[in-house]
Amino acid sequence: MGKFNIRFLPYDKSVEIDAETTVLRASILAGVHINAPCGGKGTCGKCLVRVKEGDYDTWFTPQLSEENKEKGFLLGCQTRPKGDMVVEVPIESQIRPGEKIATGAKKEELHRMFMELAGEVRPRTKKICIKLAPPTIDDPVADLERLKRELSLVGFSTDHFHCGLPILRKLGKTLRDEGWDVTVTLYQSGTALELLDIEPKDKCGIRYGAAVDIGTTSVVVYLVNLITGEIIDTAASYNAQARCGDDVISRIVYATEMDGLDELQRLVVDNINHLLTGIAKKHAIDINLIDKMVVAGNTTMTHLFYGINPESIRLEPYVPAVSLFPVIRARSLGIDIQDTAPLYSFPNVASYVGGDIVAGVLASRIHTKEETSLFIDVGTNGEIVLGNSEWMMTCACSAGPCFEGSGIKFGMRAMEGAIEKVDIDPVTFDVKSTVIGNVKPIGICGSGMIDALAEMYLTGVIDQKGKFREGLDTPRVRRGENGLEYVLVWRVESGIDKEITLTEVDIDNLIRAKGAIYAGFTTLIGEVGMTFENIDKLYIAGGFGRYIDVERAITIGMLPDMPVGKFEYLGNTSVTGAYLVLLSDKLREEAEEIAKKMTYLELSVCRPFMDEYMSALFLPHTNIDSFPTVKRLLSEVGNVKI
Repeated sequence: MGKFNIRFLPYDKSVEIDAETTVLRASILAGVHINAPCGGKGTCGKCLVRVKEGDYDTWFTPQLSEENKEKGFLLGCQTRPKGDMVVEVPIESQIRPGEKIATGAKKEELHRMFMELAGEVRPRTKKICIKLAPPTIDDPVADLERLKRELSLVGFSTDHFHCGLPILRKLGKTLRDEGWDVTVTLYQSGTALELLDIEPKDKCGIRYGAAVDIGTTSVVVYLVNLITGEIIDTAASYNAQARCGDDVISRIVYATEMDGLDELQRLVVDNINHLLTGIAKKHAIDINLIDKMVVAGNTTMTHLFYGINPESIRLEPYVPAVSLFPVIRARSLGIDIQDTAPLYSFPNVASYVGGDIVAGVLASRIHTKEETSLFIDVGTNGEIVLGNSEWMMTCACSAGPCFEGSGIKFGMRAMEGAIEKVDIDPVTFDVKSTVIGNVKPIGICGSGMIDALAEMYLTGVIDQKGKFREGLDTPRVRRGENGLEYVLVWRVESGIDKEITLTEVDIDNLIRAKGAIYAGFTTLIGEVGMTFENIDKLYIAGGFGRYIDVERAITIGMLPDMPVGKFEYLGNTSVTGAYLVLLSDKLREEAEEIAKKMTYLELSVCRPFMDEYMSALFLPHTNIDSFPTVKRLLSEVGNVKI
C-alpha cells in the first residue's frame, strides 16, 4: 500500500500516511489542531476541511450542511487520500489558543492559604546537606552504608532503605568529587526511606516541584519553590487530546476502539512537558531541579495520563482500573524532570468523580465546616459534592460537553472569536454581544450560550419548552436548513462569512445539559432528605464556572434559585489542591481521607435522577414555584406567560 503526503494550510505542516488513514487522523499525526468533539465518528460535523489539491474519497453525512457542501467543505473524519493532498483548515475548524483558561487564584493568595493551613513546607521529598567522614583504614565502611549511618545520626530511620541502580552508580564518584560534602534528595513514606539523588552540596537550597491539573479541556501547571512554598509561575494550554474527542466518553472510545491509548497518553505528556519547559526557560531554571510532581485529574484523564486502559469506566458496573495510584517515577511516563522525581496523583472516588474533585474539596475546605455546602466543578462534566465536616455525598452529572461547544452548531470553547456575553433588546430583538479578543465572532462559548438562552426566554423569543415563538416582528427568527433558528450575528458582522445562529436543536441540547446539572443537585439533596433552604453555601469551581453569570444560570434553571450571596466562585480548585499537597505531606494524608469519606451516588442507575431530569427539561423548570426569583422576573418583564 502506497504512502501519501498530506500538507495542511495555513499551518504548512505535512505528514505521510496511507490510504486507510483519514484526513482528521492525519492532522493529529501532523500536530495540527482540528475541532473534532465526537473524536472522528462523523456525528458532530465540526472537522470541516477543504481540499485544495489532490484526489480523495469522502463520505457525506447528515451533519455536513448543504451550505458547507456548496462551499466545498468536507468532513476530515470522513475523507481519505487517493494521492498527495493539500488540505485547508478553515478558521471555524481551528482550535486556537485563547485567554480564557483559568489558572486559579493569585499566587500570593494561594501561598497565604497554604501557610494558614499547613504552617510550614513539609513535602514528602526532602533535600538535605550532609557531610560524611571519609573512609579510613580504621573505618573501612562502604560508601552506601556510610551514608546510611550518617542519615541515622541526623534522625532518619534507615531500617527500610531503598536506592535505585542509577544512584548507586553515581554514589561513589559524587562523594569523592565533592569531598564527602553533598546534597541528598530523600523520599519518605511511613517507615520507608528512598535515596532519590545525590548532588554537590550547593544544591541544598534549590529545589522545585510541579502541581498539575489535567482537565478534559485544559492542562494547567504550577512551578513551585519547594523550599519557600512560593509559586514561581503558572502556565496553561488546551488539552491536546481534544483532537480525539471533547468528552471523556469520546476519548475512552478513541483509546479502546480506535487503538489510540498510547497516542492520548503521549499528547497529554507533551502538553505538560511543553508548559514546564516554557516556565523553566522563562525563569532560567534547570528542568532537572524539579524533583516532585503532583497531578489532579478526573478518573478518565488520570487513566489516560498513566496509559491505563479506561474501558471499564464506561461499562456497567462502572469501576475504574485504579482508584489509589501508587507513587511512581515521573520519567517513567515521559515527564522531562529529574530522573528519580516521584509522581503522586490524587485518588479517585469513582468512575466519574476523580482526583480533581478530591483536590477541589481539599481546597474549598467544605469537609472541615459545620455548615452544609454544595460544591460543583463545572467543566466538560458536572461533578457535585454535598456535605460538611460530618459527611459528604457526591455524584457526576452526565451533562456532556455542551457548554464547551459540542452539539451546538456554532458552539466553541472560550477562545478568541467566541461570543461570551449576550443581551437581546426586548422590543427590537436586536443583539448586543461581547466577543473574546474584540474580533469578529466565529462562534459562541458556554457563558454566551447561558446568556443567550436566558435572554431569549425573558424576551419571549422562545417558550418554556425552548421552542421558538413564530410570528415575532423580527427577521432574526427564521426557518433554516434544520428548522427554526435565531440569528445572533449577521453574515456581514461575522468572521466566518456566514450567519451565527442558535437552532432549536441547539436549544434542546442546552436545556438537556442544564437539566442534567440541576437534576444532579436536586437528586443529591433529596437523597439526604434536604432542600435548597438547608444549603448554607454553593461553591462553583472549574474553568468554565469562572465566567458563569449566576443570575442568568438561575434564570434558565441550571443553578438552584438561592440568594446570590450564597454563591461563591473558587476558580481552578483542582490545581489549587495539587499545589497544597505538593508542599505538605499532612495535606496529602488529608486528601486521601477526603476520598475515603465521600459516598458516591451513581446517577445512571438512580430512578429519582431520571424523574428530576425530566422535570428540569423546561425553562427554568416544570415547577416554576421552585424558582420564585425567575417567576417574579417573568411577571415584571411581561413577555412570557407563567
